[in-house]
Amino acid sequence: MRLNYPVIFPLNQLTYVGEDDSQFFCQIHGRRFNALSSRYMLPADEEEVRRSELQHKTIQFLFNGKNYVGPIADILKPKDGQERCRVLDLGTGGGFWAIDLADEFPSAEVIGVDLAPIQPREVPANCTFELCDLDQFYLPYPSEHFDVIHARFMHTGIENYPRFLHELARMLRPGGLVILIEPDTEPIADEKSASHYTRTGQPSGMRGWFTLWETYRKCLRDKGVDVNIPPELSNLVASTGAFDRIVSQEGNIPIGFWPKDPVALSIGQLAWMNYDIMLPAMKPLFLSAGMRDWEAKKLIEEAHQDLYYPLVRASSRLHIVHAIKKAKHP
Repeated sequence: MRLNYPVIFPLNQLTYVGEDDSQFFCQIHGRRFNALSSRYMLPADEEEVRRSELQHKTIQFLFNGKNYVGPIADILKPKDGQERCRVLDLGTGGGFWAIDLADEFPSAEVIGVDLAPIQPREVPANCTFELCDLDQFYLPYPSEHFDVIHARFMHTGIENYPRFLHELARMLRPGGLVILIEPDTEPIADEKSASHYTRTGQPSGMRGWFTLWETYRKCLRDKGVDVNIPPELSNLVASTGAFDRIVSQEGNIPIGFWPKDPVALSIGQLAWMNYDIMLPAMKPLFLSAGMRDWEAKKLIEEAHQDLYYPLVRASSRLHIVHAIKKAKHP
């Protein structure tokens, strides 16, 4: 059980989160947010922890009950004469992935990093949580220190994602594994993307849903976020020159109750609940971008209408990449 955990600031100063964690939060338009980064504009409250859990369960269904892709089991297998393996989970959210991995690999040291202390305080002995704004040119972790680095659902808080990948490569030991999972912010209806409907002029059947995501993407761009990062993940990993055995996959995530396959239906239900929570969570971002309250409310309500009473089959796309850091040559 760990009741205190460290906070890493840009200048590598170290302090600890105790029972009173109020200094790490702020209020924005009626919702609680992290106090470390103004770029990542989704809340840090109980509803967001619930959404983090839904995302975690969605990934587990997508990965056939597992928490990961790639050769984690081989990499984290205890080896005679070697020091303890280390795992870094960036953008840990509610900490569900880090806790599950710590349980599965009790001999490994697992560190989860996030912008806010929204993780449980009672965790496995080999799991700790740290606070750090990862939107930095240099990350405050040693070189070649980790055997596995996992980062998912966090590109919307990073301005220079290519630089972020170079930092991951620096922190990973040769032969170590990186796993990246990022959702596409471009909506899909009946297996056709928003850009397809824009190009052809055909109606999407989800005008409110598509308008909300177009607005969200514009707000992200205004905050310096490259919304085209997810589909470019594998190319960006390759461009670092630090990795080989790069494997890229796409996960098509149904939204709602239309799939016939039982597993796809479970994923669709979880995704539906995720977005049901996420839509109102976007309101502070819209208001901070200058939208009037009634406009933001109308935008979200119309998107919710499409979510609750769909005329077409909505879905989204996950981009999943894992790769091995190249070995050093003498």
